[in-house]
Amino acid sequence: MSAPRRSGWFLRGVATDAKLLLIGIPVFLWTILPIYHLFLFSISPKDQAMSGKLWPDNPTLNNFVIVFNERHHFLGNFWLQFWNSFFIAVMVGFLTLLIATFAAFSISRLKARFGGTVMNLALFTYFVPAAFLAVPMYRTMGIYGLLNTQWAMILAMMTLAAPYAIWVLKQASDKLPRELDEAAVVDGATPMQLFRLVYLPLMAPSLVAVGVYALLLAWNEYLYAFLLLSRDTDVTLPVALGNFLAADDSPWELLMTTGLIYAIPPAVIYYVFKRYMVAGLTSGAVKS
Repeated sequence: MSAPRRSGWFLRGVATDAKLLLIGIPVFLWTILPIYHLFLFSISPKDQAMSGKLWPDNPTLNNFVIVFNERHHFLGNFWLQFWNSFFIAVMVGFLTLLIATFAAFSISRLKARFGGTVMNLALFTYFVPAAFLAVPMYRTMGIYGLLNTQWAMILAMMTLAAPYAIWVLKQASDKLPRELDEAAVVDGATPMQLFRLVYLPLMAPSLVAVGVYALLLAWNEYLYAFLLLSRDTDVTLPVALGNFLAADDSPWELLMTTGLIYAIPPAVIYYVFKRYMVAGLTSGAVKS
């Protein structure tokens, strides 16, 4: 290869990298700026929270002490509300994964009757925005006596998460070689053995991705939690954070500290399972 040609390719590569940096750096700064301000408020004393400085004169961790010890009337049930969020999110993730896994296995591998109709109906639910379903969901939970219970929130979030979960798992399942099923059946495997010994191990990345998706969906939900739960001992932390804005002199430093604490678990979950999230969602994102 001639030197001028190598030089031309090198310059084009540098130009491409420069363009990516010109786009990536502003996007990164725009994304990280709210998180930085969240952290900045959380380490600022009350009298410096609105100073507008890039760093407080007297940074402190006292806000975290106040939140962890529930030393403010808005934080009287902090740990209980944190537990409510955790319990609801874990249950939604587990139950959504359970339903979607069996549904995708039946439709994709066992070729269940009306499987295509079920898939179409599952996707059809997303034609209606989730916010439009909030009031009908409230009415439904009221009819069955589930209002102000955690199961109302769990069932509502499962309704929103399950269709997408079924679709992703079904598409990922379609990519598994049929020869594996045939070999297992020849060896005398029952459908449940096929499910447990063949299907689940091969679907592990997609299962983790779908489970994390459903968990984070419930963890971050505000509207449905606000409508379906009303008692301070039942609400999730996002709803409780809204109470901070009800005061004329809102303790912004405590609001941001609580928000920062609440944002840590999903960030940890994502980075722990990032490899599975990417592999799982991309394997079920394109129809083969």
